Formats: sequence, structure tokens, C-alpha cells
Amino acid sequence: MSNVDYSLRGRIAVIAFQAPPVNSLGFALRDGLLAALERGAADPAVEGMVLIGSNGTFSAGADIREFGSPAMLRGPSLWTLNTLLDSLTKPVVAAVEGAALGGGGELAMSCHHRVALATAKVGLPEVKLGLLPGAGGTQRLPRLIGIENALNVMLSGEPLTVGMFAKSPLFDAVVDADLLGAAVKLAETSD
Repeated sequence: MSNVDYSLRGRIAVIAFQAPPVNSLGFALRDGLLAALERGAADPAVEGMVLIGSNGTFSAGADIREFGSPAMLRGPSLWTLNTLLDSLTKPVVAAVEGAALGGGGELAMSCHHRVALATAKVGLPEVKLGLLPGAGGTQRLPRLIGIENALNVMLSGEPLTVGMFAKSPLFDAVVDADLLGAAVKLAETSD
């Protein structure tokens, strides 16, 4: 079961998503996220958006239950979502808690800004499955933290603490509490 909730906090659209247990980016969730992002982009009253996982996890990436099935190929793809995020003129902030792994990390990196709880973990574990990050992570991560650091992240495949990246452009802010409040504030003050 996937669900995407769209609500407003002032002039910021909060897009809260869930696909238990780890917010895997299966077809239904990708489709719901696309609709919510397009809704926020089209609403003149909305000045920015926040993406946040609803159950203590941003996203652990692709839904491996869809591997080898027609659902895996159904659009929108994660690449489509990330391309849309690149093209949006309104700021989008990823609010990361729990984990942002694989495609979930790539989704967060595609947002204009990122805020994370200090306890969160990020990584690109695809290498452990014999895969490469396929939705832009191999390009976005080096731009954010440099080639050597990005290669270390990609080749280790390990989930890493957000604190390791607190002083890098990967995260605009690392907070101990009120993740959503910090993300909304950043969206309000971004241009």
C-alpha cells in the first residue's frame, strides 16, 4: 500500500509519503509523488514544497518486489521524478529521517535542498546487488561532495551517518528535532 498526502503549511506544500515498511519507490508511490509535485508546481499559492517520509524513513530506494515485473517499467520512473525536480522553479526540500538509501538518496539529492535528522543514514547500496545508482546519483553526489568522497560512498555501499556530511553541500541543515519545521522554514526562505 502506498499513500501520498498533500497538505499546506502556510505557503509551503508538504508532501508526506508512505509505502511501508521502508517507503520503497514502487510504481504507486512514484505515481503519487509525481501528481503531488505537479499539483504544487501548478498552484500559484504554493511558494515551495517539502518531501517527507511518513513512517520514520525517507525512502530505502527501489521496490525490489517489482524487479523483473511490468510494474518496474511503468512510468513515471524515478528518473522522471528527478528530472521534474530539476526543472521546478519552486524550491523543494527533502526532509530526511531514518534512511535515504539508493533511489531514496537519489530522490533527496534531486531536491533543491536537504534537511536531515542527525540520526538519519544515507547511502547508495546498489553496488552490493551488483548495480549502479541508476537515477542520477552517480552525477549528483560528486557535484555535492566531490568525486573522491562520492566514489567512497558509492563503492562502499554502506549506509553512512548524516553527520559525516553535515559540513558538505549534501545537507543544508542537520537537526536534532522538528525535522518538518526546519524543512518548511528552509523552503520558506529559499528562492
